[in-house]
Amino acid sequence: MISVLDEISKKLSQWFGWIGGVALLILTAIACANMLMRPFGAPLKGSYELVGFFGALVVALPLGYAQITRAHIFVDILSTRYSKRTQRIINAVNSFVCTIFFILVAWRSAVYATAIWKRGETSETLRIIYHPFVYVVAFCCFFLALILFIDFLKSFVLIKGEK
Repeated sequence: MISVLDEISKKLSQWFGWIGGVALLILTAIACANMLMRPFGAPLKGSYELVGFFGALVVALPLGYAQITRAHIFVDILSTRYSKRTQRIINAVNSFVCTIFFILVAWRSAVYATAIWKRGETSETLRIIYHPFVYVVAFCCFFLALILFIDFLKSFVLIKGEK
């Protein structure tokens, strides 16, 4: 069961990472076009908003992939001095606490997205509805929580296997 969840999360995280890369390319194109057009007196209208929206996607979409590949920073100054079993217990606790945290972040982001959707909020300049971007961030945080929970389960299985 854990291995199936692990494989599905790996495939999904790769796709999300690619989509985040495309969002980064779009963000870069918008920023560059705006800088190039500014000297001619024709900056791109709403470029600040678009860069913000795509920036949210660039940060949120690869979160799961970064967790799977262990690309996040990891401070192990103290934990390397502990036994392997103690390190696994610390990793399990950390994964569980982070799972809870990102479930809460996903939940509150979804609540916020629903609130701005119900109010009909749009961006200031381009009048773009932006709740879909917030929903994507909420989904990506929930997906990261799922990956962290899978990490917790894998750590828990390793700990039980050491007894």
